[in-house]
Amino acid sequence: MFLSAAYFPEFCAHFSTSNNFVQITNGNYVVNLIAIARLRLLPQSTPSGRKKLDFSKVTFKGKLRPSQQEVVQVAQQQLKAGHRKLHIVAPPGSGKTVLGLYLWAQMIRKPCLVLSPNSAIQSQWLARTDLFSFPTTNDGITSSNPDRAAWLNSLTYQSVTIPTRSSSVVDAGAVELWKSRLIEMQQVVDTVEAQIWIDDLRQNNIDYFESQFSKYKKLIRDDLSRGGDSISLLHESSRATLKRLADAKVELLILDECHHLLGHWGRVLADALDLLNNPVVVGLTATPPDKTGKEEVDVKRYEEFFGEVDYEVPVPAVVKDGFLAPYQDLAYFVRPTAAELKFIATADEKLDSLIEKVCADNYLHAEQQDDDHKISPPSNLIGWLTKVLGNFQLATGTVESWSKFARRDPTFSLAGRQFLQSRNVPFPDTVPPLTPGESFTDYPSLEFQIPVLDRFVRHYLRRSAHSNHQEIAKEITASLRLLGVQITETGTRPCASPVGRVLAYSQNKTNALVPILQTEIQSLRENIRAVVVADFEKTSAVSTNLESLMDDETGGAIAAFKSLLRNSDTDSLEPILITGSTVLIDDEIETQFLDQCKKWLIARQLQVDLKSNPMGSFRHIVGSGGDWAPRVYVEMITELFQQGLTKCLVGTRGLLGEGWDANKINVLIDLTTVTTSMSINQLRGRSFRLDPDWPNKTANNWDVICLASEFNKGFDDYTRFKNKHKNLYGVSDDGMIEKGVGHVHPAFTEIKPEGLEGTSTALNEEMLARSQHRDHIRKLWKIGQPFKEEQIHAVEIKFKGNGGGFPPFGKSTDPWSDKSLTGAIASAVIGAMNELGIVKSKKSLKAGSLSGGYVRVFLEGASPEDNNKFAVAMRQVMGPLDRPRYVIPRSVAHESETLLSNLLPEIIGKYFRKRLLRVAMLHAVPDLMAKRKSDVKIFEKHWNHFVSPGEALYAHRGKGEKLLEESKSSNVQPSTIFHEKEIFI
Repeated sequence: MFLSAAYFPEFCAHFSTSNNFVQITNGNYVVNLIAIARLRLLPQSTPSGRKKLDFSKVTFKGKLRPSQQEVVQVAQQQLKAGHRKLHIVAPPGSGKTVLGLYLWAQMIRKPCLVLSPNSAIQSQWLARTDLFSFPTTNDGITSSNPDRAAWLNSLTYQSVTIPTRSSSVVDAGAVELWKSRLIEMQQVVDTVEAQIWIDDLRQNNIDYFESQFSKYKKLIRDDLSRGGDSISLLHESSRATLKRLADAKVELLILDECHHLLGHWGRVLADALDLLNNPVVVGLTATPPDKTGKEEVDVKRYEEFFGEVDYEVPVPAVVKDGFLAPYQDLAYFVRPTAAELKFIATADEKLDSLIEKVCADNYLHAEQQDDDHKISPPSNLIGWLTKVLGNFQLATGTVESWSKFARRDPTFSLAGRQFLQSRNVPFPDTVPPLTPGESFTDYPSLEFQIPVLDRFVRHYLRRSAHSNHQEIAKEITASLRLLGVQITETGTRPCASPVGRVLAYSQNKTNALVPILQTEIQSLRENIRAVVVADFEKTSAVSTNLESLMDDETGGAIAAFKSLLRNSDTDSLEPILITGSTVLIDDEIETQFLDQCKKWLIARQLQVDLKSNPMGSFRHIVGSGGDWAPRVYVEMITELFQQGLTKCLVGTRGLLGEGWDANKINVLIDLTTVTTSMSINQLRGRSFRLDPDWPNKTANNWDVICLASEFNKGFDDYTRFKNKHKNLYGVSDDGMIEKGVGHVHPAFTEIKPEGLEGTSTALNEEMLARSQHRDHIRKLWKIGQPFKEEQIHAVEIKFKGNGGGFPPFGKSTDPWSDKSLTGAIASAVIGAMNELGIVKSKKSLKAGSLSGGYVRVFLEGASPEDNNKFAVAMRQVMGPLDRPRYVIPRSVAHESETLLSNLLPEIIGKYFRKRLLRVAMLHAVPDLMAKRKSDVKIFEKHWNHFVSPGEALYAHRGKGEKLLEESKSSNVQPSTIFHEKEIFI
């Protein structure tokens, strides 16, 4: 598609476009309706009488941040090249509003429409125009009124996308769709009976009729809008607004928080582009949308609307530049209550009992003839699984080798072996053993039980001719559904789980607020500003079998608010609860609250009457009057929070998420279950704002996790926590930036947290202690140093009883520490790799200590290939001895007392102790340096220099083979925890 340069001569002149046309690229947008046809649907209006705005006299009084300057450069390049779509991703608080205004006033200089998802963000756009000087008064330059067009129009998405309330086409289509569904579900036999059904509902059950009719109307509207007919389905007011903006010749469309445009809003605006003469489109968002579960047509439209991301500003870059507050992510673990544990255990016992039953001998009645398995039919699940693995049997036939079988179904090939090993069943001769990293002990048992039960049901039981097999399939399916797993026709998918809900909204998660906030109060005292965010005001049970366990407040914002009032320390924060329908305040601030609210409302000429209803230790605030609305009381109470009347707000993510701003927040406690990166980034972004009254502000962001590791679903809440952090950056103990759950603590992995099976008390104590070291965390962020977006492959290692002793060189006074020993081994590895030319980078080894005894090493400035080779070599030299080609011993020095050392004072006697060398561990020579004997000798040389004297020996025969065999019985084989991660500097 091409647009004549006559549409925007000043724009083309500004960028010295060399031809008479500007091509629309960066997407394959296709117009669905002819513009003329659309115009017939629009009410006629007269262009507003705007004063001419001389953009050459508009000046920017602020200063762009480094990331904003980079975006401007990208925008100049894109626009000059003829691209009319810009897609910018930047975190909350990074200055997206100022950036958008700068693009409008200083670059594109044309009438602009800004659309935002709510009125709070809408207002922010107009407020930030104070950074610009205009040649005339602001009157007529800006507008937030959809009835009056200006040079800068800030509106909400809702104002231009309101669907019509009545449409004969939609109504008729809804009735026909309803009829067809009734016939399809065999509720009626024909359309006549269907019409009688609908008419009866309309007459006898109007509420149900209206709810169903609305549902079908929405389906019809969605179908029509997907076909490009969105404009005709809009309310007259929205169509009039779009007509006014078209008459005002809007040539810049800024879509704030554009991740919202995957549904109805996106469909309308895609059709409206042609109506608005295809303006330049700037999409701004803190995070790209989650496309999971979205319709393909909507996803495709979104991708075509914005194209690829032109520039992304990562959170660490803005923090290091000093424009967002540094922060640390912390976690607090709780156990379910006794009643909750009993419920979880019951669900677990049902599954365990079922597995035992289907594994029992002759459970499948093998003596009966099976049409699908006429030769030696399996007698139970174990027999079926052993046969399937041993014969490489897939759903539609067998393959000729294990490698092909594992490649076709890698999940089942691993899970099946883990299942057999967990029951001490030997593998068939054709099936390879599990490697140490695949051991079933590394995984929650449900992780390997589900794939086995899924294939057993779908590939065998459901296809069996025996009716009892069909019943067994139904029993297994029902048991897994209780644990949140649905077996469908094509595989498994997650479903609502009562057990998962109990963990997500455990009463003990609410109780954890007290120790967390008590610690934060000790550190921050009067400066504390805490926010507790829950999913809902109340969390009603979704299943009748939970009603006795969870009341309708369990896990909700009200339960959190009440828990704070029950403790004197947290009650001193004078907490206030705000949700979409409720305001509750601590009784101790009732008088102050009402007085300050009255002043605030009068100052803004808002017509609101407030009433305070006593409810025990708190008050229920009820407002009346035309201006009373969540938008008003959230803004009012936020200001009271900023001033310090209350030091703790409790609310729901719908109110305290996107668009809400309170720069004094320094403690955020997240009780929500949201895991999409879009929602998480919006929520966490609340605490990153700079506080002008605390230049060194550092925020603590807390997650509370309920863990019951002994049960199949006991890691559900941890899985949610892990998914929350999947795309979040954080600073680690060694000052490196890391994305993912590992930045909270190295023990947190993609599978399950390490070392928490017994107790989480020690970890909670560590987290509480870390929360008080804000100055240290701020230093780790290295504010002022640039953020390097290049990923570095790093390895993390934790010894499990392998360290200790003194270096076997001279008279070292410092024993090996985990960090110094890891660094020495890493130096030997990279030294040999450099000498052999295996890596091209010069040696630039970095090592740092992490919480929990982990040590991280990597090569700074090395290529990704070199870092990957280094990681593989470190895993082999410090990992288990898995058929190594060469091995090399590591000796350490141990001190023993002598006559003089015993007689002399400690300060002198320590110099007379005797040192003896002994072999502490046997290590593998990495494969890359074990191919030739000459290469092994070079590795041996570096090992002897950095780590220990010792000869590298061939491990497949002779002395080396004997040494390797003896190492198994003498417990001198490496035992370490090993992680590989991508980090940033």
